[in-house]
Amino acid sequence: MKDLFEKCFNYTDARDLQASGFYPYFLPLEDTEGTEVTISGHRLLMLGSNNYLGLTTHPAVRQAAIDAVQRFGTSCTGSRFLNGTLKLHHTLEERLAQFVGKPAALVFSTGMQVNLGTISALVGKGDYVITDKDDHASIVDGARLSMGAMLRFRHSDMADLERVLVKAGNAAKLVVVDGLYSMGGDIAPLPEIAGLCQKFGARLMVDDAHSLGVLGGGRGTAAHFGLDSEVDLIMGTFSKSFASLGGFIAGDADVIHYVQHHARALIFSASIPAHCAAPVLAALDIIENEPERISHLWKITEQMRSGLLELGFNTGRSQSPVIPIIIGPDDKTFFTWKALYDAGIYTNPVISPAVPAGMALLRTSYMATHTEEQIDRALGVLGQVGRQMGLI
Repeated sequence: MKDLFEKCFNYTDARDLQASGFYPYFLPLEDTEGTEVTISGHRLLMLGSNNYLGLTTHPAVRQAAIDAVQRFGTSCTGSRFLNGTLKLHHTLEERLAQFVGKPAALVFSTGMQVNLGTISALVGKGDYVITDKDDHASIVDGARLSMGAMLRFRHSDMADLERVLVKAGNAAKLVVVDGLYSMGGDIAPLPEIAGLCQKFGARLMVDDAHSLGVLGGGRGTAAHFGLDSEVDLIMGTFSKSFASLGGFIAGDADVIHYVQHHARALIFSASIPAHCAAPVLAALDIIENEPERISHLWKITEQMRSGLLELGFNTGRSQSPVIPIIIGPDDKTFFTWKALYDAGIYTNPVISPAVPAGMALLRTSYMATHTEEQIDRALGVLGQVGRQMGLI
């Protein structure tokens, strides 16, 4: 008789990497100041965080969390559907809706749950959910949980999207794309996508997890392109620029009301505690009142991108503070990661299936709190390691 756990006992890939000293995942941070971290007593310059605006250590954001714990305690101990909704959640939803230019918003416990709950609630039997092949795993899983059918189109390929929309015919359709792709750092061609959605009667949802705080004055991809009314649903997370944990969906009030009463990921999960909601409100204040943070983020981004290109690195199609260093083979990617780690630079190695096979990369990302001196230091190390590894 076959044992369900047999695959677990036979899985050795991660342990082999651990034994070799080249295992780069689940490394415990002992201390973090945002731009620098400590791992096993080793101080590193952080080039791998999604803390784009550097707000996790901002005094006002920290204080908001402390005040919320003192007032509300550590947990809501229930789901939003029953006893887990605070007035604070409603206040946050109103602010978020206003921020992204939509009538209503709904807060979930994580960004993953936003996509699982929203897509599976809206897409029913006989409907289609249409996704970009580079969409985040949460979008794919949300489509799988729905009772509808999933169709996929080649990454940012508008001719292929049109082919898929034609294939879906007259059925109800939801197109879901990332606004800013978290591995490649490129921005979705939203004007063209919105035009095709209007042509074929499809609704459009944009995952702005990595766009909020970065694009459109911080308000995301739709604002970046001036397409607020053309995008039906905007999804965001709190674990990047908003320096907390959780997520939300924003759109038409009737649609959000429907999701609120049908999304299993919302109804059957405990709500985010006050100390996760309050820092988001503080972060929103900072984003709205300190636009220089976003300006500095882009200044740092361009300094690094131009430096990497001048050195001869392949950064793909990045248009954002997410800048991949494309290497190719998995083993060479791990060797390069380790050399950078030993030299005091933290990056994120990404291999298949997160990226296509043979296109392994080091994902780097930047923060408004990085200094020009830190970027110069990083470029110096990257140049040295890049030559050592035969990448440049």
